[in-house]
Amino acid sequence: MRIILLGSTGYLGGHIAEQLSALPGARLLRTGRSPAADLGIDLATDTVDRLAGVLASAAPDTVVNCAGAVGGDAVTLAEVNTRGAAALCAAVRKAAPGARLIHLGSAAEYGPGTPGTEVTESSATRPVTFYGATKLAGTVTVTGSGLDAVVLRIGNPVGPGQAPTSLPGRVLGLLRDAAGEHGVVVRLGDLSSYRDFVDVRDVARAVALAVTAPGPLPPILNISGGRAVPVRDLVHTLARTAGFRGRIEEDGRGSTRSEEVSWQCSDIKAAADALGWRPRYGLEDSLTALWAAAGGEPRSAGQGSGREDTRLS
Repeated sequence: MRIILLGSTGYLGGHIAEQLSALPGARLLRTGRSPAADLGIDLATDTVDRLAGVLASAAPDTVVNCAGAVGGDAVTLAEVNTRGAAALCAAVRKAAPGARLIHLGSAAEYGPGTPGTEVTESSATRPVTFYGATKLAGTVTVTGSGLDAVVLRIGNPVGPGQAPTSLPGRVLGLLRDAAGEHGVVVRLGDLSSYRDFVDVRDVARAVALAVTAPGPLPPILNISGGRAVPVRDLVHTLARTAGFRGRIEEDGRGSTRSEEVSWQCSDIKAAADALGWRPRYGLEDSLTALWAAAGGEPRSAGQGSGREDTRLS
């Protein structure tokens, strides 16, 4: 079984590569601009013909696309998340029409949720960010491609190796900076919104199950924790995991995104039915692994002395 993995050097991609490499009989081909990549592919700039040429030479049974842009302006986001997905679909149709395409989408495609309500794969999509809009456009392209394709719509991933630009990664950085200090005050923005967190290792396992699942799959499957958790709980759980004994304060000013999307929670029953997948890790497990992977060790109260104020806006 030959699997092409796009985006193998990213946060999700690294964990997915580990899972796919362990599949019996799998030969994993990683793509990217790095000399270490097996195949040179750049979804932001490659033409359909060039992508098709690479696919034809590799003859994949499965193509997994976890390449994507999470930051930048609308053009940057659209180049990879929208244009790249469309070019990839066209190339797969041309060069490997029998291959299964697994594309990673995002719960940001749904937009604002209704408190107490889980969104299903057929729920309305109303993204409020350029990121969510460009990911949704990519999803529409994949589901309308006519290929053996599935979009795994990922919730808020968390776990070992988290990017420092993510909220858990930024909080982790502040807590590490506070190591050995007493009386630290960490001031954050509004933490009142609810998010559906999913362990990055559970995401990787869902991809592996989608690779090996027999027969056609539903066009979209939610891959999330299946429960809405206050962002405040994530921050305080990570602080406890780190042994932080300072004080965390909120300034009460929410970001535009937090105000517009105060609740996110996905229904994950379809993934259980189609893949036999359910999350294995809870949020505390994810945060413990995140802290340990960053080299952190639990600290006891009363260590150190000094700094009074650290801020995350």
